[in-house]
Amino acid sequence: MEQRPQDRGTVELPAPTPWPLVSAFGLAMLFAGMATSAAVSAVGAVLAVVGVVGWFREVFPHEVHVEVPVSELPPQPITTVHPGVAAFAGATEEVPRALLPVQFYPVSAGVKGGLAGGVVMAVLAMLYGVLSRHGIWYPINLLSAGFFSPEMTQSTEQLTRFQPAMFAIAVGVHGFTSLVVGVLYGAMLPMLPRRPVILGGVIAPLIWSGLLYGILGIVNPVMNSRVDWFWFVLSQFGFGLVAGVVVSRQQRVSTALPLSMRAGIEASGREHPP
Repeated sequence: MEQRPQDRGTVELPAPTPWPLVSAFGLAMLFAGMATSAAVSAVGAVLAVVGVVGWFREVFPHEVHVEVPVSELPPQPITTVHPGVAAFAGATEEVPRALLPVQFYPVSAGVKGGLAGGVVMAVLAMLYGVLSRHGIWYPINLLSAGFFSPEMTQSTEQLTRFQPAMFAIAVGVHGFTSLVVGVLYGAMLPMLPRRPVILGGVIAPLIWSGLLYGILGIVNPVMNSRVDWFWFVLSQFGFGLVAGVVVSRQQRVSTALPLSMRAGIEASGREHPP
């Protein structure tokens, strides 16, 4: 690459470019079209290709640079109103760099919260079945309806009966999802250490309900056509509140501990403040 003489009053920097933003927006539209329409995906694919091509042209065969003038004024000293930077609690000589967050909930806390929230969510779903006069098996069969042929799920009478295969799949799906979301709660709640229930009981259920509202027609069309969204969102809030409370009541562990201790499998024998 040919070296150009650089003015001592300027510095060479990569040229600003909008193409990464264009390609990222195109990829977002490409995947959003899977839940909306093929036209959105088509527009997204075109934008993604245009963005990648424009981006590459500014990098290959040579990077595009610009000359930025350098101020000749002497640098001013940086001052701050804070007298100093407080050290993190727990950052001892054994841990040269602090890990953030300093403490978080172990995996076992997320498992407990997920199981507790899953029980409350199941109770609310069965309560909906009783109040709607469809019976307790109706919401259970709706959860697993996407795994069976339309002949088994086309009538309300079939969905109100106890069916062992549907029950087994519904329990497996609900249990696995509850455990996964519970573990995620354990990882997310330290983001709001003072108000963990707000994140677990309000913000997360709203995001999760909105996501399911967009993709439920693809994942489980039978449930999408019959679901009562008021009770569905209410059960999500019930899960989030209970899981958030259970997880937040567990004792936190230091991020500097080994994996077995952070997962709650092995006790460290050391005291850690909550």
